[in-house]
Amino acid sequence: MTHDVLLAEATRGNRVESRHYGAAIVVDGQGKTVFSAGDVETAIFPRSTVKALQALPLLTTGAADKYSLEQDALALACASHQGEPAHIAVATSMLARTGHDATVLECGTHWPLDSRATRALAASGEQACALHNCCSGKHAGFVCLSCATNTNPEHYSRPDHPVMQQVRQALEAVTGVAHTDDNRGTDGCAIPTWAIPLQALGLAYARFASGEGLSGDHQDAATRLRAAIAAHPFMIAGTSQFDTVVMQDLAPRVLTKMGAEGVMIAMLPEKGLGIAVKCRDGGVRAAEAAAAALIARFGQESSPSLNHFMRRTLKNWNGQVVGEFRASADLAAEHLPASTS
Repeated sequence: MTHDVLLAEATRGNRVESRHYGAAIVVDGQGKTVFSAGDVETAIFPRSTVKALQALPLLTTGAADKYSLEQDALALACASHQGEPAHIAVATSMLARTGHDATVLECGTHWPLDSRATRALAASGEQACALHNCCSGKHAGFVCLSCATNTNPEHYSRPDHPVMQQVRQALEAVTGVAHTDDNRGTDGCAIPTWAIPLQALGLAYARFASGEGLSGDHQDAATRLRAAIAAHPFMIAGTSQFDTVVMQDLAPRVLTKMGAEGVMIAMLPEKGLGIAVKCRDGGVRAAEAAAAALIARFGQESSPSLNHFMRRTLKNWNGQVVGEFRASADLAAEHLPASTS
């Protein structure tokens, strides 16, 4: 049995206070494993890391062109956004092109994940709605897909709806793994999520990054989605978030997407590599640190954003330095950068 490896750790004083274990893999478009650590064969739920894959039918069916979705909208369809005003404006516009509003969305409601956006919304006396859900861009894309294919969007989030069937088929084609009732769960935004090995997730994004192993229409769609994500990294997440900050530094050479419960993917299109990370305890910051280390190592990249997520200073509420959070040196395969605040 393959055991998980150390991904990241937090120190306090001169002691390690917590350690985060998991698995990571780097794959090329032909399925060759370039790097592997930990258990990459056990199926995990990829959660929001597969949003770009779920958006493929939006392009292959012609729905994106029918509704003249521009790059910012295509990026938002791949996003886990923070509910900031720019995100809400684009999601609203996507729905309006189909003749619908927020009431058609089936993702559920929560307040914006960005604290400033939440405070501003509350101060205005307004209530949060489904548009503020971090998945509203993806769901607006599903509504566009449904309407463009002359399908009633009601219940589009159910596994048996034609929209989810098209999404499932795209996921199967790119990951190479069957998506059946046996490995299906329900995601936080109500749509199906299928458990797959971390190796298959890495392969899917190596294919998405390089076009290798994809059908012609999926190749074209992936190219357009990569360009949209690279051009609009703010739409993918938002202020101060890993995906946005890293891609503002490094896109289009590096594209990333976080998922819930400590899952992270990255693409290195120029090198044709896909990276997938799973922190077994669900720790997001550990997955971020590990992904940053692997991007730096296999992308041969160096940037302030990567340095920050690989090794950052921990301070208390008085501003005193109390420790640091750092990626495993084994993942970095070299000395980590100096700690950053």
